[in-house]
Order: sequence, then C-alpha cells, then structure tokens
Amino acid sequence: MALFSFMFIFVILRFFLLRATFALVDSIRPSESITDGRTLVSSDGTFQLGFFTPSSSSKNRYMGIWYKNIPVQTVVWVANRCNPINDSSGTLTIDDKGNLALLSKNNSVVWSTSSLKQAQKPLVQLLDNGNLVLRDEKDANSENYLWQSFDSPSDTFLSGMKIGWDLRRNLTRYLSAWKSFDDPCNGDFTYRVELDARLHTYPEVVIREGSAKFYRAGAWNGIGFTGSPELRPNPVFDYGFVYNDDEVYYTYNLKNKSLISIIVMNQTARLRQRLVWIETERIWSPYNSIPRDQCDSNGLCGANGNCIMTGNPVCQCLKGFKPKSQEKWNSMDWSEGCVRNSPLSCPDNNKDGFMKFSSLKLPDAEHTLVNKSMNLEECRAKCLSNCSCMAYTNSDARGIGSGCVMWFGDLLDIRQFHSGEEDLYIRMLASEIERNGTKSKNEAHEEDLELPLFSLPTISTATNNFSDKNKLGEGGFGPVYRGILKEGQEIAVKRLSKSSGQGVNEFKNEAWTLMKEGKTFELIEKCLRDSYNNMEEVLRCIHVGLLCVQQSPIDRPNMSSVVLMLSGESALPEPKPPGYFMEIDKREEDHSSSRKIKSSSICDTSITIFEAR
Repeated sequence: MALFSFMFIFVILRFFLLRATFALVDSIRPSESITDGRTLVSSDGTFQLGFFTPSSSSKNRYMGIWYKNIPVQTVVWVANRCNPINDSSGTLTIDDKGNLALLSKNNSVVWSTSSLKQAQKPLVQLLDNGNLVLRDEKDANSENYLWQSFDSPSDTFLSGMKIGWDLRRNLTRYLSAWKSFDDPCNGDFTYRVELDARLHTYPEVVIREGSAKFYRAGAWNGIGFTGSPELRPNPVFDYGFVYNDDEVYYTYNLKNKSLISIIVMNQTARLRQRLVWIETERIWSPYNSIPRDQCDSNGLCGANGNCIMTGNPVCQCLKGFKPKSQEKWNSMDWSEGCVRNSPLSCPDNNKDGFMKFSSLKLPDAEHTLVNKSMNLEECRAKCLSNCSCMAYTNSDARGIGSGCVMWFGDLLDIRQFHSGEEDLYIRMLASEIERNGTKSKNEAHEEDLELPLFSLPTISTATNNFSDKNKLGEGGFGPVYRGILKEGQEIAVKRLSKSSGQGVNEFKNEAWTLMKEGKTFELIEKCLRDSYNNMEEVLRCIHVGLLCVQQSPIDRPNMSSVVLMLSGESALPEPKPPGYFMEIDKREEDHSSSRKIKSSSICDTSITIFEAR
C-alpha cells in the first residue's frame, strides 16, 4: 500500500512538473532562452514567437511572430529577415550587455538588438498587440521600452503600430514587402511617411517601388490624407496622424478588439492591402487595396495634369493649361504633362493671381514649404512674392483652416475627387483667371440645377393655377408666369411645352453629361452628401447604374455582374452613351414614327431568351 501511495504521488508530481515545463510563457530573462521548437505566447494567446520555415520548399529557419490561433500561417514580423539559419540550432537569448541576441551553431550572432541604455534586470516580453519588447524590470514604468519590434516593422502594419519618424532619435519606421512568398528579406516595395524635416516639407504617405514613387496617399491636412478617400469614418478602425517637432507618424486602432485586421504589403500583386480575418470561412478577406484604380498611378497625367476617373480620357489639363505635346496627348501618352496657356508675368505680381480648385488630391509634396504660424492670407502674400511658388493652401484644413503650405515648381500627381475638405490655389495670369471665370453655357446650365426645387402645388398656388393674368409672355419653350411664394418672394416660372426639348429626357441627359465631365458628385442629393460617410460607395452605385442603361443591351451587365461590381473595389469599365441619350432618343422617335405609317406585310417570328439585366 505504501509503495502504491509513493507511485501515485510520483506520477502527480511529474504531471505538474511537465505541465509547468510546457506552460505558455510570454517572457524570458537572462537565464532563459528560446530554442528551435519552443515559443513565447502573448498572455491573451493571440500571438506566438518562435522559429518557422516560410514554405515546404525551404529549409531556412527564421525567428518571427505570427497569429497563434489562425490556421493559415500569418507571420507579422521577422527578426533575421535576410540572414536565415539553415538548421535547427537557433537560440534566442539575452546577452551579457542586456541586448536580445539570436544565435546559431557555435554561438554565431545572426541578429541582435542595440540599446543606448543597459537594463539592470532585463526582460524580453511578447505583448498582446504583437509587439516584442525589451525592458528593465526595475523600471516602475513598464512601457519604457529599451527596444521594441514595432520600431523595425517587416511587411505587416498591426493595430497600434506607428509608421513614420521619431525625429528625436532619427528613427524611421516603414513597411517593406517580402522578396517572395518564401523569402522574407526586404523587397523593393515599401510603405512610408516621407518629409524633409530640415526643409519643412509637407509630410505624406508614399509607396515606393525601388527608388521610384509608386503611389501617394496624399498630404495630411488635419482631417485625412487628401488622396485616400477610403480613410473616412468606418466601422473597422480609427486612424490618426501625429505631426509635431518630435514625431511624424501614421497609426490606426481597431474599434472592435475581437476583430482581426492587418495591413500588409503584397509584393506579388504590388498592392498595399487591408485584410480582415473571417473566422467562419477561415480566410483573410481583402477590405481595401491600393492602388485602387488608374488614377492612383503616381504622376499618370504628368506635370499640371488632373486625373479624373470618370473623364474620357482620364487625364485632363488643369484649367489654364494645355497639353505640352498635343500629338502625344491624343495618343494617350500623358507623360509630358501640361504647360500654361499664358506665361506668368512675375515679378510683376500685379498681373498674377490665384485660381481656386476644389476637391483635389493635393500635389506631390516633395518641393513644398510649411509654415504652421501663417494664415491663408499671409500664405497667399508669401507665395505671390516668390516667382517659384506655384500654389498654396492651408496646411491644416480643420475648422476655418490654419497654417500655410506652398508648392514650388510643376504640380505633380493631382487627381479629382467628388468631394474634399480643402481648396488649392494655383498661380495664374490674372487675364487667364478672368477668362476662366466667364461661365460657359454648360456651366451656367449646371448652376441652374442647383436652384431651389418647388413642388407643383407650390408653383400652382404661386401663379394662381397658371392664370393668364399672371402670364408674362410666351417663347419657343412655353409660357412664362409671374408668381409670389407664401413668404413673399417673387418668382418667374416657365411652363415647358411637350415639344420644348427641356423635360425628363434632358434631366436624364444631365446624368450622362455630369459623369463625362467628372462631376458625378453633383447628382447626389445635398442632404445625403452631408450625412453619408462613404461617398465613394454612392458614386460606385451611380457608375454601375449608367452601365445598366447603356444603349446596346449587349453592353449592359447582367445581374450577377452587377452584384460583383457593387460588392467589390475593382476598377469599373467606362459606360457607353445611355439609351435615353437625347440624340439617340430623337433618332428612335423618328424611326418609330416612320414605322407607324409604314404597314408591314411580313410576319416575323422571334424567340426571346430572358436574362436579368
């Protein structure tokens, strides 16, 4: 019996010792290490640190961090990105100087950290947000990190991470894609915040392909990035941008802590993607991707060009400019950009002025100057006094606006959006401003659409039911009546005749015209513009609607295609003229009239196959 009791106690003790040995731990101290096959796990069980191999075709071993409970291996950080270990001899430890060190066989240092301050009692810990930190246990502030993996990101942007500059330490944090799916070494596809702190340039988020700019998110104007409408208020994440003398960085935080979402640089697809983990389907689903469309290609339209996705062609010269090479422009080669219609008169500033442009992605900020203490009028005067200054605006668009940013040289990588928080003032010869200030017939008509709308009963009451006594005259489009509204405002009302050519078809025609001119935004009811956050979604619906009413049924998408178009973010084809386009309607009307007169003696039989469109 005594022997049985002894054996029982021995088994129980061994069980607890084994359990303690394999318990999940989130940290190591100088006397401990992580060998190949062992891991650290964050206290909430989300992230895991250890050795991994990127693919079955590779024998290389890397130290990295990944999601513990996601079956699809999702590595978010790699220590020895370009210096793999080719066997299982790897060990992660704390060296005698208190730094984190990754060793291979013969204790060769493969990778290590460097800290200006040595910890008295160093501790390496994997946090719940995926950040691996080195700190001093004797420091009362547990967030005083001597080193952290968030300061040297790999290809993944996690919630709470910062992308940008720590100007105090001259530290830059940026993402760089893997070279390939099985090689985590730094690729040439990078995502970073760029500025020149010495020259006080305007900071902006940029994707580079090697040394060339691939995409610009646009400058930060205090509200958002002027080229990134996808960063509007949304149910997934909050974002922020810090810009002061110590730091310049972009960050985001997930609103729902149970949601798993990351930003990753996709080297193969050449995309910066936001992915969301869908647990029910066990997949990473793209939430958004950039570049989104043709106009996101950096500098597509050349100097002083404006990219309008709904335009035909997409590249247009800014007002006051013309193609540098009309021949190349006509062949859709926009690389040479646009030049001024009239040269500037500077230094005779009395003949120069500024034309206001709205809802633009602000130009490339490489050659800019920022002064946060100036107001807009001071900014204008400063720009006008410098012949090299081509444009200006507020550096901060919040409220009434504040600060000053000026552009020098050609204006590059501009695109037109349907809405925006900021205006850009571009230098122009005064006579050019006056010439462009004269409204064309089409522009005057567009303004008519913005006049107040009245119901028919209101108009009928105001004109005494279109009484002949109120008639002011009659023209080719119908009679004009004098009316008085309830509040006493006097109005003139034109009652269109059926043959006036100014009715429903003409209003429908306006949708097509506005789309071709890149002004689809004007179709949206003002109250919806003010209350709805995702205008790009509304504009996508309008675009799909125009595809559905193209003149030829063959060109119209079927319903399955419509569903894909509305639910996705891929570029949409340009719609062809709609079936209700005025000139087409007129031809059909004439053809229809001739058919009514002509009797047919031929009996035609047709078979119709129905398909939802």
